[in-house]
Order: sequence, then structure tokens, then C-alpha cells
Amino acid sequence: MYDHYDALIFDMDGTLVDSGQLHEHAWTATLEKYAIPIDRPLMRSLAGVPTKGTIEILLEKFDLQVDASLDDMNDFKEQWVHGNMHRFVKPTALADIARHYHGQKPMAVGTGAYTQEAETILRLCGLDHLVQHVVGADQVANPKPAPDTFLRCAQLLGIAPEKCVVFEDSKLGLQAAASAGMAGVDVLEVHQVVNDYFL
Repeated sequence: MYDHYDALIFDMDGTLVDSGQLHEHAWTATLEKYAIPIDRPLMRSLAGVPTKGTIEILLEKFDLQVDASLDDMNDFKEQWVHGNMHRFVKPTALADIARHYHGQKPMAVGTGAYTQEAETILRLCGLDHLVQHVVGADQVANPKPAPDTFLRCAQLLGIAPEKCVVFEDSKLGLQAAASAGMAGVDVLEVHQVVNDYFL
């Protein structure tokens, strides 16, 4: 189905990995700790935005002053994720595509998560051996919807952007792929990849 592309690039959360419950629990714990309202539709719309960026958007939207630094709030969520990821993450059906092209085409993961976290989650899901590179938000100056993440993936893979296909579950991610000059596949629509949210 994707034979005419030279490389495959996957988003991680919600695309290659079902981490819906992990991040809903982590965000619920974080927002409750810092007394930030939980607006679930808004949170879904921010899929792919790194933690600090999401917190900044929430604080501005609700006009809040929180007695904690952005770093502290980010660290709390990241620690919750690291302490509980083994309980919630699992591969999605898209892993079958990655397995099919393993050894045939170079593949990378481009994610809004931090690189170390992403590598750990991929390892827990038994997917780490399928991809040559993982590009997290800490590796680029501008995260999604900027094209930097996917352009970095293409650079590391040694493939021209226009010969890459990106698999994404979020509008911001698909926007990033388009801005990078890459084909984008909406995995919710094309592959019916659905995350297991607890609400």
C-alpha cells in the first residue's frame, strides 16, 4: 500500500502506540494537582503539542496564575508517565504496517514526546527494533505543527521529504507533515486506529 514511498515516519502517541489511557491519567493527575480545569475536548485538540506548550495554552485560556514553574509542572507529568507507562501502553494495529516494512524501508518515529520517554515506550511495546531513529520534541527548535520534527526524521533517514509518508492521528501532526512537504495519512480515517481512552 505504501510501496511507492522511500521511507515511513510514524507519530507515536495515538498512532503507533495506544497511550490514550496513560496520558489521560497523567494529565488528570497533573491538572488536579495544580488546580487547572479539565477541558477534555480542548485537551484532545492539543494532541501532539508538548507538555509545556499545552500547559501554557491552558494557563492562558483559563487566565490562571499557578504557584509552580512550568518546569515543575512538566516534571510532575513526566514523572507520572514514567512511573506508570508500563501499565497502559500497547501497540496499535498500525504496528502491522511497521512490521511489514521492517527491513524493506527505513522508518522513524517523530513525536511530541521527549526522546527518552518515546524510546522507553517503544521498547515496552516491542516496537523499538522496527525504527532506525526516534525524534522527540527535545531534538527540535519548533515542535509540531512546525515541520521540524518530520524534516529531522527525513534527514536522519537520508531520504528526501517528498519521498516520505507520515502516519498521524492529529490535525497538528498532519499539518506538520504537509508543511514538511510529505504525504500524510490520517490513521483514524484510513486505518481506523482508535485509542483506548478511559472516558
